[in-house]
Amino acid sequence: MLNTLWAFMILTGVVYGGFTGNMTYLSNAALDSAKEAVQLCITMLGIMGFWVGMMKIAEKAGLIEGITKALQPFICFMFPKIPKGHKAMKYIAANIVANVLGLGWACTPAGLKAMEALAELESERGNAAYQKDSCKIRYASDEMCIFLILNISSLQLIPVNMIAYRSQYGSVEPARIIVPAILATAVSTGVAIIYCKWKACRHP
Repeated sequence: MLNTLWAFMILTGVVYGGFTGNMTYLSNAALDSAKEAVQLCITMLGIMGFWVGMMKIAEKAGLIEGITKALQPFICFMFPKIPKGHKAMKYIAANIVANVLGLGWACTPAGLKAMEALAELESERGNAAYQKDSCKIRYASDEMCIFLILNISSLQLIPVNMIAYRSQYGSVEPARIIVPAILATAVSTGVAIIYCKWKACRHP
């Protein structure tokens, strides 16, 4: 669907540019946009590498373990079916911390590890859809769905990525987005928590 939408938009732009005699401007805009895309990718690659490294150092230093213990009441509240001490707890906590700090890209490795751990948990429970010899996982478990909802709606105290984007494109005050981001993500996180617990009550 998205491929079709993008193809339609590009084709419409090219046809419109041809009919209005603006092909030169269209070509220049395409080249300039390609240049900006590469520059933005390089900038974000550096930011991502820095914060992924910081998260790895924090993990080696035992900070993630300490944060996991601090987040244990919240994680147990949201994931009551996950056994205490399961490795999924550590990855979920690391993902939450990265999201709260606004490190969307840095939280990806922890998120993938959390999903793998949750799949292993379902396999340990004897769920045939998650056995190692299965061709593929046929559906997401309750814990996986809750984790995805929290991940998407996560509270952000410092939206690092958004600040980097605004700085890249010449914003005078790139950090001015912090307060609106906190308010918006606080609301989204609250709604996500209420929705997850409501669904859990309806389908225990």
